[in-house]
Amino acid sequence: MIHDDIADFAESLPPRRALAGLDLGTVTIGVAVSDGLLSVATPLETIKRSKFTKDAAALLAILGAREIGGVVLGLPRNMDGSEGPRAQSTRAFARNLARLTDLPLTFWDERLSTVAAERALLEADTSRRRRAEVIDHVAASYILQGALDRLRHLKDTP
Repeated sequence: MIHDDIADFAESLPPRRALAGLDLGTVTIGVAVSDGLLSVATPLETIKRSKFTKDAAALLAILGAREIGGVVLGLPRNMDGSEGPRAQSTRAFARNLARLTDLPLTFWDERLSTVAAERALLEADTSRRRRAEVIDHVAASYILQGALDRLRHLKDTP
């Protein structure tokens, strides 16, 4: 089920199950996972995109193997907050994925996540070639960490 409100998403999550974060690109899908306590996001891998059925199969294999309890998709909004064609594509991907799994899905504003990931990799003195290999799943971890921080705030606020 797709939840546009992260508070609704939080209520639908099973206890002590990790979350996955996705950075959907046109060529790749960056995947990150959290720990079971929903405190830390870790970059996992990048899936090379082909067609939806293959992409979904690879993704569902990861989600099943890691016993993921929910999925956070980065929603690429424009800088003014509006949604363009890439955001519509992400929503369509989520609708199609929701047909294949019962996991709760939600969106997280991913504006500047790739920029933040690039900056962190540059600060770590990562080579250009290595940055190209890992940028998508590092960006996915930034997306997921933002959602985890919000979920923790919701839990701590009565």
